[in-house]
Amino acid sequence: MTRKKKTRSLADRVTIRTGRRKDYKKWRHENPDEVGSSQRFQQKKVDQRKRQAERKQARQEQAPQIEIHPKRPDKDDE
Repeated sequence: MTRKKKTRSLADRVTIRTGRRKDYKKWRHENPDEVGSSQRFQQKKVDQRKRQAERKQARQEQAPQIEIHPKRPDKDDE
């Protein structure tokens, strides 16, 4: 007996009617609002992104200012 291949695909995990892949694709197409992530998961991700942006902003504000193109003394002044 062969082992079942590990997959991240939802189509293999969901059993609707016959459990066949095309049935899932059809159901998913007909019910797009039921396919997405849960509200709790979406809110968690939104909060994570906000915190990440805040941390990045704080790091940028703490960083020392450097001149990317420092002024060169003119050669005519020599």
